[in-house]
Amino acid sequence: MSARTKARKRALDLLYAADMRQVPVERLLAAEAERAVNEPERQASWLYAREIVDGIVDHLEEIDELITTHSRGWTIERMPAVDRALLRIGVWEIVYNDEVPDPVAISEAVEAATVLSTDDSAGFVNGLLAAVSHARG
Repeated sequence: MSARTKARKRALDLLYAADMRQVPVERLLAAEAERAVNEPERQASWLYAREIVDGIVDHLEEIDELITTHSRGWTIERMPAVDRALLRIGVWEIVYNDEVPDPVAISEAVEAATVLSTDDSAGFVNGLLAAVSHARG
């Protein structure tokens, strides 16, 4: 597993935990940063995970608006929490991170949805992120 894939998983874990606990993700970031300092082998994935989460926090309103616009009949609140977090990561990478090609961002999110979410999630995530990518293209 690449360092970026691990970082996406760490970002997903943080976003999901904050959503489930209904606490600000910034609170969880502080604890995770402390763990990263004490576990140097996690440093490579931590830096990108932090970049993802910070980017989502900074642009949450715009990211959620894009998700809502392209979700066709699903409110963001009705989506499974895992899908919501994966979509936020994917939209952030597509819109705000020029280092990651759109197809890579989409593929990573779809793969995670296949493993971690419902049977229908991979197709939903794929369609929504492809629509975001196409709309900005």
